[in-house]
Amino acid sequence: MTNNIIDRIHRFNQGRNPKLLELKYKAMRSDVFSFYRGTCHLFYEDFPKNSPLNAAPPVWICGDLHLENFGSYKGDNRLVYFDLNDFDEACLAPCTWDVVRFITSVIVGSHALGVNESEALHLSNYFLDTYSNALAKGTARSVEKETASGLVKDLLRSLKDRSRQEFLDQHTKEKKGKRYLTIDNKHIMEATEAEQQEIRELISNWCKSTQKDADFYQVLDVQQRIAGTGSLGLERYAVLVEGKGSPDSNYFLDLKLTQSSSLQPYLTLSQLDWSSQSERVVAIQQRMQGTPPALLGVILDGNKSYVLRELQPVQDRVSLQAWDGKLGRLEKLMQTMGKVTAWDQLRSSGRQGSAIADDLIKFAHLSNWRNHILEYAISYSKQVELDYQEFCQ
Repeated sequence: MTNNIIDRIHRFNQGRNPKLLELKYKAMRSDVFSFYRGTCHLFYEDFPKNSPLNAAPPVWICGDLHLENFGSYKGDNRLVYFDLNDFDEACLAPCTWDVVRFITSVIVGSHALGVNESEALHLSNYFLDTYSNALAKGTARSVEKETASGLVKDLLRSLKDRSRQEFLDQHTKEKKGKRYLTIDNKHIMEATEAEQQEIRELISNWCKSTQKDADFYQVLDVQQRIAGTGSLGLERYAVLVEGKGSPDSNYFLDLKLTQSSSLQPYLTLSQLDWSSQSERVVAIQQRMQGTPPALLGVILDGNKSYVLRELQPVQDRVSLQAWDGKLGRLEKLMQTMGKVTAWDQLRSSGRQGSAIADDLIKFAHLSNWRNHILEYAISYSKQVELDYQEFCQ
């Protein structure tokens, strides 16, 4: 394998939409943290095969755990939660893989957080303390408004004032009582007529075969959606549907093509034989999260598969800059993220190859893995900086 960072990045992103791929590279160039978020594949390409972290108990992981991959959402019970929110790379792997990628993100993202190197290490230890303590208790819980603290509590409290109408107004325009998606080339980009027709037929056929309420999924508009960093360039659509009635009870959906996990070439644990890549993503998300999001589903199209989910007024991430110089607020954020990571691993324990809770509890009481994580995260963060500089040049 060549060490040329440009070749490695281009090779991984082959076949993507050139216009959207240009946006991805532009985002990755903006700062080193964005570069790290957009190159999950490099992290696992570089991860040493002889690392002692590879001997940790196997669990279901999201695969790309970093500061930006936590957020709020409304569950299928219509309550709002804070949890992991990106499962594109999800797979069965050592429990330490998600943790070491997250700790590296804290160090790489120290500038995004607005902290210095020693504060980043301090926050990393807060995460590790809470993660290991939550794992040692062996009980999975959930974060909702009543149990949240600090920045997460502020986020969940702020969501109660968000209405569906205001959310729709942000992304659509209304004409004669009907809504249409607003093309701003920042979040929404125009899809071709052929693409629109293909997605309309795809959802219609899926709805006829799997859904009782066909009127709810009646498609009003379809355009390309611009979102994320790592997945930019893959097929992704914003879909406006009738929902519970026009114009203010329409629903806004996200339809995203799923590829194999970028961790797949580096996995040594036997993986399940999923019927599709989207089934992998949805199944692992459902077993890790306490309550799955509303309207989460899989749509098949020949040898392609898509994840369908609702885009919600209450869907948001914590502002990493909102700690107002009070380090204690970031400490509480690390505690929440550490708990969520442990709880999601515990919740999916004992399922089709993942370690049972007793093994995770035993692992949590060991101490050597923490030092290995910190040492590798510090070392690899320097490599990320070098790769970023080469990419920019």
